[in-house]
Amino acid sequence: MTQPSDAAASLPSGAAFPSASSGPLHDAGAVPPCEGKATGSGQSGSLGRADPAPNRATLAAGAGVSAGGVALGRGVLEGVPKVVLHDHLDGGLRAGTLLELAGEIGHELPASDPGALAEWFVEAASAGSLERYLTTFDHTLAVMQTSAALTRVAREAVIDLAADAVVYAELRFAPELHERRGLGLQQIVDAVLAGIDEGTQEARRQGRTIVAKLLLDAMRQADRSEQIARLVIDNRTRVAGYDIAGPEKGFPVLHHMAAFELLSEASVPVTVHAGESDGLNSIWQAVVKAGARRIGHGVALVEDIAGLGLPGSPAGPWDEDGFDAKPSADGGAQGGAEFAQLGELAHWIRDWGIVLEMCPSSNVQTGAAESISAHPITALKRLGFAVTVNTDNRLMSGTSMTQEFTRLMSEAGWTLGDVRDATVNAAKGAFIHADERDGIVEEVILPAYAAAGQTPLA
Repeated sequence: MTQPSDAAASLPSGAAFPSASSGPLHDAGAVPPCEGKATGSGQSGSLGRADPAPNRATLAAGAGVSAGGVALGRGVLEGVPKVVLHDHLDGGLRAGTLLELAGEIGHELPASDPGALAEWFVEAASAGSLERYLTTFDHTLAVMQTSAALTRVAREAVIDLAADAVVYAELRFAPELHERRGLGLQQIVDAVLAGIDEGTQEARRQGRTIVAKLLLDAMRQADRSEQIARLVIDNRTRVAGYDIAGPEKGFPVLHHMAAFELLSEASVPVTVHAGESDGLNSIWQAVVKAGARRIGHGVALVEDIAGLGLPGSPAGPWDEDGFDAKPSADGGAQGGAEFAQLGELAHWIRDWGIVLEMCPSSNVQTGAAESISAHPITALKRLGFAVTVNTDNRLMSGTSMTQEFTRLMSEAGWTLGDVRDATVNAAKGAFIHADERDGIVEEVILPAYAAAGQTPLA
């Protein structure tokens, strides 16, 4: 089940990226022992509730955020290498491209100016529920129904990610949603793969190095998961893995077990959207039943960790003795990671290094998290979970990898060391061969941080 793709390209050694400086980093690979109460490591900000943050960060390009107590310009953060594992192709179109493609087919959009259209998507996606959030895809999917459009969108996605200093990316999409104008599933996959190849080559011409892979999504609410699983297997040398997405509630992965059995027999790695709009049972099904090696979002995991002082986290047993693990008056948490008590599922996910593909801005928009400062990612990182930071849908969230990390640093107290740790976690969780993952970490990510005066991992 964990066998990665046979066709995963590797990054060349010696790739250079702009450096940054910050305080010392802690070991991203360290996992605390499984005790009743776990001691967190590293630095972080408030773990308590906070007022919801704006859905589009307002930091100016030169605004400073903290890097272990050292002022850090956003330009430095823009230059450090990044890895994204959770980026939806149909959620990352350029607004200008969407306008052009819509004009070609006569599809009406809610705005005719790229800036206004981009703002509309962010506002419409910020309704506070996953179901409402998903309706914004009606427009993007409408224009992605030809081979030319699919190739263009994929090409531009890779170019845009590379411009954001992303050195490894996994793009995902659901082929079954792109058949409206007569394309077959294999034609759809071929068109996207062609765009990824073109984008990679164009990025190289621009002096940027990126490895981009493709995951195929099935939809929870449909009955084609087995067909999409076979499509992944048929394209095993070109497609890195499988995902299942769509609304969680009412559409459990247990309805798709035939697909997961096929994938397991073919040694195809699997990630599953879970714990975004549904609870712990959804995560449990993904990990235990579907055999997922990664979890998309996983915000609901806090329901199995007592005493965090976060929304959804149960109170700790010490409350009976007068200790209140709720936010203090200054916004900090009187509980927090150092007092956390993990349940069975949380232990399992941490013990086995199940990677969490967390998407902070998107989760605030859908109501899965109250704010960036109250997002579980910071507490989970301190507890030693394999957290990663992702964009989810760049158009709907008006975001980028730089934007996600900027918000975590300015609103949740992350340091540049935390950024490095999450990037290493993501590279180690990539659906490629182990030697290729190690190459990205050892030859690209760590040298960039070492050049900035960071201590290499032990």
